[in-house]
Amino acid sequence: MRHRKDHRRLGRKREHRHALLRNLVTALFQHERIETTVAKAKETRRLAERTITWARRVGDVLEKKPDRRTSEESARVVHAVRMARRVVRDRGAVLKLFDELAPRFASRRGGYTRIVKLGQRPGDAAPMSLLELIPDDSAPAAKEPSSTSAEAKGKGGAKAPKASKSSDEKAAAKKPAKPARSK
Repeated sequence: MRHRKDHRRLGRKREHRHALLRNLVTALFQHERIETTVAKAKETRRLAERTITWARRVGDVLEKKPDRRTSEESARVVHAVRMARRVVRDRGAVLKLFDELAPRFASRRGGYTRIVKLGQRPGDAAPMSLLELIPDDSAPAAKEPSSTSAEAKGKGGAKAPKASKSSDEKAAAKKPAKPARSK
């Protein structure tokens, strides 16, 4: 029986599972969106949201200059950084968490991530999902990429129509140039 067992085991031993989830959270903070299986995304979400909350709680203290903080406020910041470093082992990701992500989510009281189901993976039909951080509410809404912008980036799709050629250019393009004969 699995009474009071509230996490997914993901078919791994404890150490491997914890390392996997730490790596997924780090990648989420670095790239702000990751593609993974639904079960891994749901477990990663729990850990990521808890970590963002640690950073968000000291957001008001981080706005002050370090020399203006009281000893109690400095201790709160150190504790929050240490708690975040338990999960996120990459220094750059921790800096991004406290400098960019915590101020972004300062007004939110949870729900910092979103899981979008993508379908099944071709190899083993595992249900896949996209785990992403919610965009900033105060920022203007980003436009959805149209098909022409995806083509410009080289992401596939139909090619953009080329400029039309004149009738003389079309005729020249159809007739190959004949090499000159030497006798």
